Amino acid sequence: METLTFDSADLAVTEDFLSRAYARMSIGSSAPGGGRARIVRSGVPSLSVDELDLDFEMTYSVTPLGRICLCLVHEGTVRDHSFPGVEDDFGPGDMVMFAPPDLPYSGRICAARYNITMLDPALLGQVASGGPHGDGPVRLTGHRPHSAAAARYLSHAIAHLRDHVLADPAVADQPLIASTAAQHLAATVLATFPNTALTEPTGPDRGDARPATLRRALAFVDDHADQPVTVAEIAAAAHVTVRALQYAFRRHLGTTPLAHLRRVRLAHAHHDLVAADPDGGTTVTEIAARWGFHHAGRFAAEYRRTYRRAPHRTLADG
Repeated sequence: METLTFDSADLAVTEDFLSRAYARMSIGSSAPGGGRARIVRSGVPSLSVDELDLDFEMTYSVTPLGRICLCLVHEGTVRDHSFPGVEDDFGPGDMVMFAPPDLPYSGRICAARYNITMLDPALLGQVASGGPHGDGPVRLTGHRPHSAAAARYLSHAIAHLRDHVLADPAVADQPLIASTAAQHLAATVLATFPNTALTEPTGPDRGDARPATLRRALAFVDDHADQPVTVAEIAAAAHVTVRALQYAFRRHLGTTPLAHLRRVRLAHAHHDLVAADPDGGTTVTEIAARWGFHHAGRFAAEYRRTYRRAPHRTLADG
């Protein structure tokens, strides 16, 4: 897990830090001596969540980040933000993509407090296919969300990721938790912004959604439930596209690949609770985290729905 903090009122020091933390950039300020910049980051290799507080007006010109960069403004404004083909202003409550990963951008921060969430563009391809023939990587095609409701849902997902996964290194360093959290964020981003992913199955996808496809996918999930697994990897193991895989699960099981994976991991957690020595010091939280469940309350609720008893009772009776 990656964590960092920064606090400086020296503009040159701030520029150097921003260039190392994001991408090479130049910044400026009309205020004598600049102002104070405070930054706190938490992250895992594929994504990071930063909280920034700049109490002055700062211009910026940034080289391509190579990552999807989302911005949620808490206070203040971002003005004259531009990248090729787009110029926009953002205020409190606005959720935007700063720029496509391969394009430079510029603008000015006006005494703002805001959140920056960055993720590896490859994460989008782990949860969705590209165009009609799956050609090319999945890309976001608009910098504004579909709707205010979609933006709010994404902001809640980012806050949950920051406060309940990345806030605890012992949780974030669990491979299954990090993988699940990254895929959930990528899927939420795709549900929020216009993109090139084709979600409805094509004719060939429907033809590939046979029982044999499902059997290969189920076998792969069973064999790899203890490892970080993506939808794209399950689809590759079943020799079909992500769309065909999702259609096969929906058609034959009435669920999704990730929901099925979660159920398989819940079954493993149940087995471990039954097998654990109740006096051996093992906790429900430890077993849940081992199988990718980072939120104890949600794990307990899901466990009770499935097994009709609380997980701590299963552990105590083991």
